[in-house]
Amino acid sequence: MEELIGVSVQGLLQIIFLDLILSGDNAIVIAMAARNVPKDLQKRAILIGTGGAIGLRLLFAAIIVPLLKIPLIGAVGGLMLVWIAYKLLADNHDHGDNPQGGATVWSAVKTIIIADAVMSLDNVLALAGVAHEFVPIMIGVLISIPIIIWGSSFIMKAMEKFLIIIYAGAAMLAWSAGKMIVEDKIIGGFVPSTALHLAVQVILTIAVVGIGYMKNKKMKKEQAHAA
Repeated sequence: MEELIGVSVQGLLQIIFLDLILSGDNAIVIAMAARNVPKDLQKRAILIGTGGAIGLRLLFAAIIVPLLKIPLIGAVGGLMLVWIAYKLLADNHDHGDNPQGGATVWSAVKTIIIADAVMSLDNVLALAGVAHEFVPIMIGVLISIPIIIWGSSFIMKAMEKFLIIIYAGAAMLAWSAGKMIVEDKIIGGFVPSTALHLAVQVILTIAVVGIGYMKNKKMKKEQAHAA
């Protein structure tokens, strides 16, 4: 696959796709945080707040990527990634605890940055698990953030209409989680062959997607009975 600025185009598209799926809630937080700001200042609050949020994401990525190279940290990160993949499918996306925002530009900016920082830790871990390097994460984040801000409603509708997008994202995360676990310097010694590596990745991917599917099915039944 051709490379763009030293980064695989396929890998970059994978990172952008993953970031869009994981960051749908962030776009809602940004909108809610800025809604009480005077109309003529809302755009400024969103742009400044998003700029600060991007800076924090890149800082997280710069810290997390080197940490994943430490023995056992990769395996722990992989297990966390399995949970993130499951949450992507099973989470009910209740926004009741989202911030209320503020009436001034700077109060809204503060809310956006703090909320995005809290919500983005798992996003950055997921991206690091797929990319393994800081540069592709940086490029992917810089490209996808504007898309999230200005196309958030379209993205959310697409994910609601085509659930396969969510399942594809969860499968991608589970596959990457399995790779992180078996490629860990210590765990890899107990899983020496390529065939076993692939078996772990396949089993994790099927398990996460299968359990997530069953959870969604159960929730739909409960909602139907409640109605």
